[in-house]
Amino acid sequence: MTPLTDTFGRVHNNLRISVTDRCNIRCFYCMPADNVQFMAKAKLLSFEEIERFVRIVQPMGINKLRLTGGEPLVRRDLPTLVAKLAAIEGIKDIGITTNGILLAEQAQELYDAGLRRLNVSLDALNAEKFAEVTRREGYEKVIEGIQAAKAAGFDPIKINAVSIRGVTEEEIVPFGHFARETGCEVRFIEYMPLDADAAWERDKVLFADEIIETLSKEIRPLIPVPNSDPRAPATEYDFNDGIGRVGFIASVSKPFCMNCNRFRLTADGKIRNCLFSLEETDVRSLLRSGTDDETIRQAVLDSVMAKEAGHEINMAGFVQPDRPMYSIGG
Repeated sequence: MTPLTDTFGRVHNNLRISVTDRCNIRCFYCMPADNVQFMAKAKLLSFEEIERFVRIVQPMGINKLRLTGGEPLVRRDLPTLVAKLAAIEGIKDIGITTNGILLAEQAQELYDAGLRRLNVSLDALNAEKFAEVTRREGYEKVIEGIQAAKAAGFDPIKINAVSIRGVTEEEIVPFGHFARETGCEVRFIEYMPLDADAAWERDKVLFADEIIETLSKEIRPLIPVPNSDPRAPATEYDFNDGIGRVGFIASVSKPFCMNCNRFRLTADGKIRNCLFSLEETDVRSLLRSGTDDETIRQAVLDSVMAKEAGHEINMAGFVQPDRPMYSIGG
């Protein structure tokens, strides 16, 4: 079967699957503080529907999956879904992005089910700063979750830290030391306009080049990792003594759209060909109406073929999506 390719020649092999829009913290760059209206359970795709969708698209070249949310670990019996997906022939890589609050109690079961890649969202190594960003307690639970994941066999573990000017500058150097001391790869992510309150401002973006300069000055010089995957969202660096790796997802200052190999399935069964897409394709109705596999594949192809060249964050005409991050799936 022909690989899933868009009009710019980008081959898509990476599917991000949101399993819920619910979350047990309230990061200000993602969700409102209170009174969040979550999707009704009946609107969420079942594990069987998700499994069928993956089986349909796998022959199109999909071999990498990432489970997201909301917070995916609040979805009951998630290891069952992992096992179903790991059993699909041709799926080579399954990962998850989690805030880590529930990770300690689920890490071993997830690993045993076939999960291998783990990203933990953690924006601060200071408990008070953590509470400021997340508007909830739980820093110690996240650290316990990372430790449990290491004990379960996850390696490497990547830490996703959103970088926000005026908020997280003081976390840069501690995270650099954390990478060197724990073996976790810390990935600094530029603050993106996907917040529920639409309060994003470009002036609040803490740029990757600034973080590189700070780490190189305060700890050790950073050198680019050779032969890294050009389609990966993060640009990776090692400290020059070989101890510790950090990455940078510079979505705002250095967009990597032309290397993108990803598309998304939301928790309520909508295909999004870009995180910032203004259009969606409803496959939940197709899955629930007995539509044949080939028609669903054509819907996926049509969506990917309609993908724009880039997200246009830096353009005057940029329009923020109606859905915030927690509703799209990270």
